[in-house]
Amino acid sequence: MSRIKQESFYICSNCGYQSLKWLGRCPDCGEWNSLLEQSTAEASSTRFQSSQHPVLSLAQVPSGEMTRLQTGIGELDRVLGGGMVLGSCVLISGEPGIGKSTLTLQAAQQIADQGRKVLYASGEESPSQLKMRADRLNSHSPNLMVSFEGNVDRILNWIEADSPALLIVDSIQTVFLSDLPAAAGSIVQVRECASRLFACIKEKNIPLVLVGHVTKEGSIAGPKLLEHLVDVVLYFEGERATSTRLLRAQKNRFGDTTEIGLFRMTATGLVEVKESEHLFLEPSHGAGILTCALEGARVIPVEVQALVAQSYLSIPRRVTNGYDYNRFLMILAVYTKTISSLAQEDVYINVLGGFRLDDPASDLAVALAVGKNQRELSIPPVVALGELGLGGELRPVSALEKRMQTAIRLGFRNFIIPVAKAVEGEGVNVKPARTLKDAWQALKDLLKG
Repeated sequence: MSRIKQESFYICSNCGYQSLKWLGRCPDCGEWNSLLEQSTAEASSTRFQSSQHPVLSLAQVPSGEMTRLQTGIGELDRVLGGGMVLGSCVLISGEPGIGKSTLTLQAAQQIADQGRKVLYASGEESPSQLKMRADRLNSHSPNLMVSFEGNVDRILNWIEADSPALLIVDSIQTVFLSDLPAAAGSIVQVRECASRLFACIKEKNIPLVLVGHVTKEGSIAGPKLLEHLVDVVLYFEGERATSTRLLRAQKNRFGDTTEIGLFRMTATGLVEVKESEHLFLEPSHGAGILTCALEGARVIPVEVQALVAQSYLSIPRRVTNGYDYNRFLMILAVYTKTISSLAQEDVYINVLGGFRLDDPASDLAVALAVGKNQRELSIPPVVALGELGLGGELRPVSALEKRMQTAIRLGFRNFIIPVAKAVEGEGVNVKPARTLKDAWQALKDLLKG
């Protein structure tokens, strides 16, 4: 490799780690091929002028109340914690085509309908493309101002002149500063553009929404570079084969990060999903085990299916869809030691409906789904709730009664839960279990006669 020039260095596009020489793998975050070359001239142009601030006692700092701007979209406000805080920065990221621009344009229209001026800076779409989306969403408020300028300095000039109630930049990787030699979307441009926009909104006390894409090259488009700078990080996700979309908060300085927003993509835009109980339940003739995931204040019933088949490989396959792979391996290890060996079998796990299951209370459902398919048991629908320990013990889960009441309303009557106080009702069959072996015996007791 040729000698590296002194006037250049390398920076990781995933975590920001800096190195004087190129490395194939970032030693900080472990990402491969994420170190990109930057010149010291570009880096020096992004240095900030330090300002003098007095040192105060914490008791001298005045207390301030957070004033929020309601977006008019209930699911979005739920995830934000009640609306966008004035002077805050919200980063919305997700895969291309998932619906980020649709969500932000609908929110802009709702706020504009309240009589507030909104500036929507679009650097990705042409005027005709944005007009087509606006026609589809019926967004024609005179208070919704649209800009197709990618120069941040001109955007800031318009903010000074018009003082909008909300600024939306779609997207952060398309805007640029003309005084920087780097190309739009580079690390230097993304950070410097975001920093100047931050300084402006903090001074004007208006909320800012940035849109960024998630890419396979370490998310250089914006999200990973800005997560530590912004106030709120939202991820918009979903399967393209389905119309369901989920909005999750990965970071929120002004609210809870456990709440999720549910939407359904239609021909006329995103529609809020108020009732989530049936959203991820699909008819499958009882092929799997049901569980109830807790997402913020919501209980979402989902079905976990497993497929256990003879393996013809030296190392059997382990595949998950909608479930954490490492946790799945842990559950299989406990299952192998407690119930039966899976050394010669491929195991597949699928969470129906495109839902990503992160709740530890689903451990028992995953383990029982594997056993049910391995032994080819034919049982009535059953709801399994319980966190699995490495010794095979079942640990209690939070909001157990709330989860069970939701399942009972949907018509489910068979439950396998850790030993705890359970919900009683007419026709409700609750089988408590202390260990995975007890839960497995309870599952076999449900065999159809």
